[in-house]
Amino acid sequence: MKIVIVGGVAGGASAAARLRRLDEHAQIILLEKGPHISYANCGLPYYIGDVIQAAEKLTLQTPESFYKRLRIDVRINSEAVRILRDTKQIEIKQKDGSCYWESYDKLILSPGAKPIRPKLPGIDSPRIFTLRNIPDTFAIKDYLQMHTPKRILIVGGGYIGVELAENFVHAGCQVTIADMAEHVIAQLDTDMAAEVHQYLKDHGIRLCLHTAAQGFFDHEDGIDVQFTKHKECYDMVILAVGVAPDSALARECGLSVNARGAILVNEQMQTNDEDIYAIGDAIAIQHYVSRKEDYIALAGPANRQGRLVADHICGKPIAYNGTMGSSILKLFDMSIAMTGLNEAAAQAANIPYEKVFAYAPHHAAYYPDAKNLCIKLLFQPDTKEVLGAQIVGFEGVDKRIDVLATAIHGHMQIADLAQLELSYAPPFSSAKDPVNIAGFLAENIQAGLVKQLHVQDFARLDAHAQIIDVRTEDEYAAGHLDKSRHIPIDELRERLHELDKGQEVYLVCQSGLRSYLAARMLTQHGFSATHLAGGYRLYAVMMKEQPVDSSLHGICGAKLS
Repeated sequence: MKIVIVGGVAGGASAAARLRRLDEHAQIILLEKGPHISYANCGLPYYIGDVIQAAEKLTLQTPESFYKRLRIDVRINSEAVRILRDTKQIEIKQKDGSCYWESYDKLILSPGAKPIRPKLPGIDSPRIFTLRNIPDTFAIKDYLQMHTPKRILIVGGGYIGVELAENFVHAGCQVTIADMAEHVIAQLDTDMAAEVHQYLKDHGIRLCLHTAAQGFFDHEDGIDVQFTKHKECYDMVILAVGVAPDSALARECGLSVNARGAILVNEQMQTNDEDIYAIGDAIAIQHYVSRKEDYIALAGPANRQGRLVADHICGKPIAYNGTMGSSILKLFDMSIAMTGLNEAAAQAANIPYEKVFAYAPHHAAYYPDAKNLCIKLLFQPDTKEVLGAQIVGFEGVDKRIDVLATAIHGHMQIADLAQLELSYAPPFSSAKDPVNIAGFLAENIQAGLVKQLHVQDFARLDAHAQIIDVRTEDEYAAGHLDKSRHIPIDELRERLHELDKGQEVYLVCQSGLRSYLAARMLTQHGFSATHLAGGYRLYAVMMKEQPVDSSLHGICGAKLS
């Protein structure tokens, strides 16, 4: 069998290696338009910031190593430009411009995605860069070294934009992120993104949200960027506004694509031509949770798809069951992770959901250097299945998001989270792991043990609302809601007579734990009580964008009105 693979990196290289492991006699040809077949795509921003200092560390495999180990015919600087499906022929353009034809029995398309370059005035300026591959990385690095730019604009606040922002700060630059959206990292919800905004600002990164670049104008001192209502001057611009499927080759030979241009495939990763497969960032996928068509460009799914295609070509029964978007990124010392559905995705899919916020130390609080994790958990009220999760923190984020991704994959319910037996020792976790705590909170809401109000709704309470802050005197003095009264939780039983039983009692603490305890206490004394989900800490970071404190004690902000 002769298999031709278009594109290397995550999907194509994985497919090639798996094919060889399954079939020693197959003829496997891997075509790569650029000079590198397998490289650390997700590591590129860290080479720019000198976190990764050796360029050779970015290259995972070379054509020589691939051939020596796997006997795969790797052809770099070879671009697939045309497919003739009727005769199973593919036209290949070489670096010198010459072309030739190659036949195939099976064809795997793994062309990836390309950075979006909006058609704006001045978009082809030599001061404007995108980041997709190793040559792009070298171009940015060379520009930094030759021109020492100080003022850098990153247009787009997604994964790449945020990671590049950190690395440009490491390189000594002043960084601005401009994004048309209301918050960075679209996969986060607004409340969780607020934590990231604070942290970016703490590190000197300027945020311009709801802001669109409309044109670029070079001059001797830099490049002027025209925004909607004003103009600013920079030394260098990075476009990181997202990616589009690189599907021109597929479209031109009549393969089906969706409105976004993503190639349509079935569960076996076959296109509408059963001898042509497509994988990776060029394809549309089914979201694992919503079961709706989606587009999620991540390396992990691309690797798995490449392996599955090889299995199917070699006669193994397979079915790709969807992508849930599990991802994590580093921002200085902060970790930001997400899996499954966020609120916007749940709403778009018409899936009912409830949400809870857990704020808990990543290991035992009494063990040195405990740092809090903020976990947002979405679950389905009827089935009680976990729908999605987001975590922002400084330690232990990765293992918790992976547990929650596993829970979603296994269609586990919130009670399962509460019952999970997770490893415990004081340096690593608590006897009640943050994942357990998220399960406890969800169970409490589901069982009607407590009513909760979220920050946006809490902020709209009128001046006559009965709001009781149950934190300590020092916490209250450091920052509180202007319309709240202070009754520490340890005094609450003795001061019940101060509360109006005919009026709802709204309870506030720092993270939501003490206000829950207070709500249980008041409910059993005949009051109707609701607590602020996520606590004053979340309220402060969302409403006043006060600095994030990475210590165990969270945020103490100024008095809020």
